[in-house]
Amino acid sequence: MFPAPQPRRKPEPPPGHSGVAPPGWPPPVRPPDTPDWEATAVAWLLDLCPPDYRRFPGLMRHAVVLARFAVLHVEAQQLATRRGLSDIRGDLRDVASEAVVRAAVQTFQLEDARLVRVRREVGLVEDALRGRRYREQM
Repeated sequence: MFPAPQPRRKPEPPPGHSGVAPPGWPPPVRPPDTPDWEATAVAWLLDLCPPDYRRFPGLMRHAVVLARFAVLHVEAQQLATRRGLSDIRGDLRDVASEAVVRAAVQTFQLEDARLVRVRREVGLVEDALRGRRYREQM
């Protein structure tokens, strides 16, 4: 589906930039420019995406493409969660008790907060795969 990646010489990160992960970096992903960091990024991104994405070898060969797919998938989850939160009271009012509706609202709120964090993490990984590097804060 995707053409084979072209061999490219990776530029050396500037001094102080190698192996630095910014605040909010996902714990399962090694910092940029550390050994196998891209492999850990691909594994983590695949875990965030629908299982069917694993059927597409091009997504595993092109980590930055996979990251873009993951960003869009997480953003779609955010939209669905926010729509659910908006509609849940009216949707359940006639079929569930007030306590059940409150619990459903709380579940949507917790999921929305989780997705905000995940969206930031995916964005940081995508930026790193595109070449952005971070430096140690003094």
